[in-house]
Amino acid sequence: MGKQISNKAPRSQKQKWTRRGFIASGLVAGGALVVGVAVRPGHREKKMAKYMAAEGETLLSAFVKIAPDNTISAIIPHAEMGQGVLTALGAMVAEEMDADWDSLEVVEAPAHKDYASFIAGREFILGDKAIPSFLQDTINGAFMKLTAAMDLQITGGSLSVRYTGASGMQIAGAAARELIVIAAAKVWEVKPGELRTEKSYVYHDASKRSAPYADFAAEAGTSKPPINPPLKARKDYALMGKPLPRIDIPAKVDGSANFGIDATVPGMKYATVMAAPVIGNTVKSIDDKDARAMPGVIDVLNMGSYVAVVADGYWSAKQALDVLDVTFTTSGNEALSQDDIFTQYNTALDDALADGKSETLHKSGNITKAMDSAAEIFEVGYSVPFLAHACMEPMNATAWVRDGKCDVWTGTQNPLGMRGITAKILDIDPDNVAVHNQFLGGGFGRRAMTDYFSQAVELSQKTGLPIKLIWSREEDTQHDFYRPAAACKFKIGLDDDGMPVAWDHVFTHKLDPVESSLPCYDVGALKAHYVESPTHIPHGPWRSVDHTQHGFFIESAIDELAAKAGMDGYAYRRKLLAGKPRFLNVLDRAAKLGKWDEKLPDGMAKGIAIMESFGTIVAEVLTVDMRPESLHNDMPRVTHVACAADAGMAVNPDGFKAQMESGIIYGLTAALYGKISIEDGAVSQSNFHDYEMIRMDNSPAIDVDIIISDAKLGGAGEPGTPPVTPALTNAIFNATGKRLRSLPVSDFDFSKPA
Repeated sequence: MGKQISNKAPRSQKQKWTRRGFIASGLVAGGALVVGVAVRPGHREKKMAKYMAAEGETLLSAFVKIAPDNTISAIIPHAEMGQGVLTALGAMVAEEMDADWDSLEVVEAPAHKDYASFIAGREFILGDKAIPSFLQDTINGAFMKLTAAMDLQITGGSLSVRYTGASGMQIAGAAARELIVIAAAKVWEVKPGELRTEKSYVYHDASKRSAPYADFAAEAGTSKPPINPPLKARKDYALMGKPLPRIDIPAKVDGSANFGIDATVPGMKYATVMAAPVIGNTVKSIDDKDARAMPGVIDVLNMGSYVAVVADGYWSAKQALDVLDVTFTTSGNEALSQDDIFTQYNTALDDALADGKSETLHKSGNITKAMDSAAEIFEVGYSVPFLAHACMEPMNATAWVRDGKCDVWTGTQNPLGMRGITAKILDIDPDNVAVHNQFLGGGFGRRAMTDYFSQAVELSQKTGLPIKLIWSREEDTQHDFYRPAAACKFKIGLDDDGMPVAWDHVFTHKLDPVESSLPCYDVGALKAHYVESPTHIPHGPWRSVDHTQHGFFIESAIDELAAKAGMDGYAYRRKLLAGKPRFLNVLDRAAKLGKWDEKLPDGMAKGIAIMESFGTIVAEVLTVDMRPESLHNDMPRVTHVACAADAGMAVNPDGFKAQMESGIIYGLTAALYGKISIEDGAVSQSNFHDYEMIRMDNSPAIDVDIIISDAKLGGAGEPGTPPVTPALTNAIFNATGKRLRSLPVSDFDFSKPA
C-alpha cells in the first residue's frame, strides 16, 4: 500500500483504500461528516462514511477530506498515468476551497460505485445545456445510477480536468468552503460576510480571530451543501493557471513509486501467457513435457483462449513458455494479409459511393447541388495502418483469490470496471473485490481494456495461488486492441479560386468522438459518412481516438487544395477560417511561433495543421530537414515543432505543456514508424526493434504557446497528437514535392523522384 501523496516532501505516494475501508462499518470517529455535493437526491454521508472516513479524519465532501492536523486531502476519481491529473485536480479543489496548497495531499478514489464517472457522463451527454437548480439532484442521480450500472470510472478522453475538474472538483471545493464559513459564523456568532478564508484557515479580522477549517467540520455537516456554490472568477485564481510542481514526480524520480508491476504479495507466483498468433483462434492441444521439466515451473495451463505457465519467477515462466509445442485452432483468417484488408476497405468505400449505402454522421447544405455547380472536382484518398499502444510498462496484474474474495493490484484506466468484471468471473459480490490501482506506466487507452487483469484473476482462481501475471513485450505487441487501420475517399467541389464549395468525405469505421470527422473550416455543403468493414483484428481507444486518422485525412486534403490553388498551407487555412476568430488566433500564433515565413535552405521546409479535439484547438508548425546529410537512418529529421493551444486556460501550465509535448512525440512516433501489419492473419511486429519509437537522438525541439481565452476548459492529454502527422507530411511535400497519402513515413523511399 502506498502512502498518500503530499506536497510536503518526502511523502509522495498515492494512498490506497483497503478492503476493510470498503466494507467495514464503525470506522468513523465522533464528529466526522460527509457532505455529498449534488450527486444524487438526498445525501450519501452515512453510506460513504463506512468506507471513506478513517478514524480521526473528517470528510467535507465526496472529494475533500480534512485530517485533525488540518491537512486537506483531495480525493481524485481518476488514475495517474503520467498526465499529471493528481496535481491538476488537487489544485482545482484547493483553489475554490482556499486550501493551503503546500500541505495539500491527494488520494485516489476507491473503485466504488459512488465514484463512478457520473460527472463526465453528464457533461458528455448534456454539454452546455442549462439545468434548473431544482432538477440538479435528480439529473445527477440519474447519471450516477447509469454510470454506476455500467461500472464506469474512466480516465481517458481528456475528460478529467474539463469535466470532473470543472464540474466536480471546483464545485466540491467551493461548497466545502461555503459550509465551513457558515459554520464558523455560527460558532463565532458573526455574519458569514465578515469572514475570509486563506490557506485552510478562517479569519474574522474585526475580532482578530482565526481557526483552522478542521475546527468547524462537525458544525458544517449539519447544513445541506449548496448545489451551485459561487465559483471564483479566473482573475482571482491563486493556484489555477500558475505553474505547479507535479506531486507524483518525486516518487518516480527516487524509485519509490508503485506501478502495477511492482506489486508483491506473500507466497506470490509468476505467470506469463501466450495466445494464438491469429487473434481469435484458441488452444487445440499442448505438448508441455519439456516445459514441465524445467526448473521453477509449477504448472502449465490450457485456459482455452490462451496458454499460461506458472513458475517461481517470470524468467522461468517465460523460458518454459518458449519451449511449449502448442497447436491452435483455425478460423479461416490464416491467409489474410495487410493488402487484403485495405482491398476490403477500398471495395467497401467504392460500394458506398456507388450505391449510397453508408451511414451519415454530418450533413449541411445541398451537397448534390453544390457539387454539380462546382468549377472543378478534386478526388483523393488516404489510409492509415493499425497502431499499437506500446506502453513502456507491459501489461500486468497481480490477483489473489481466496475465501470468496479477491484483491487485484494493477494499473488500470477503469478500476470500477475491473471490479465488476472480476466479480463476474468469480461469481462473487463486487464488494468482495478490492482493486488496488497503482501508477500506470503508460495507458493511452490500452489500460481501459480488460484482458490482462482478467487472465490474472482466472489464473489465481485456477491455481489457488496469488499470481503476478506479466505479459512479454511480444505478447503485448501482437495481442493489443489496436488503433484501427482506416481508409477514406474525398470528393471535393472547388470554385474558380480553388476554394471548396462541396465536401464529401466517406471513410471506414465510426468510433469516437463523432465530431472528429467534421472539419473546422468553411467548406461549403458538407457530407461526412462512413461504412463498417470488420476484420478479426480487435480495436480499442488509442490516444485521441478518431481524431488521429481524421486529422491526417482532413489536414492532408486541405493542404492538397492549397497547393492546387497556388497558395501556401497557412494562407489557405487563414482564408477558410476567416469567420472563426478563435481558430484563426491559434493558427496565427502557431505560425508566428514556428516562424512560418522563415527562409530555409533547399531540402528543408515547414508544414502546418490545425485540429480541435476534446474542446482544445491546437495548431502545429513542423520543420523537417530532408537534406541527405541530415537524414536520420535514411528518414526525415524533424528539427522543430511549434505548438499553439487554446484550452480556455491551462490549470497547470507546466503540466499542460508537458502533455502537448507528450502528444506530439506520441503522434510523431506513429507518423514516422507506426505500423502494425498483418501477415498470414497474424501481427508481424513483435518488439521495439520492428515497432520503433522516437528516441532522444531524433526528437525535435518543441515550443508550446499556451493561449488563454474565455472558452470552457478543454482537454490536454490528447489534443496535441492529431495535428502532428499532417504537419509532418505537409512539410515533407513542401520540401520534396512528394505527397504521402498513406502512413507510416518509413514505408517511403525518398531517393526516388516525386
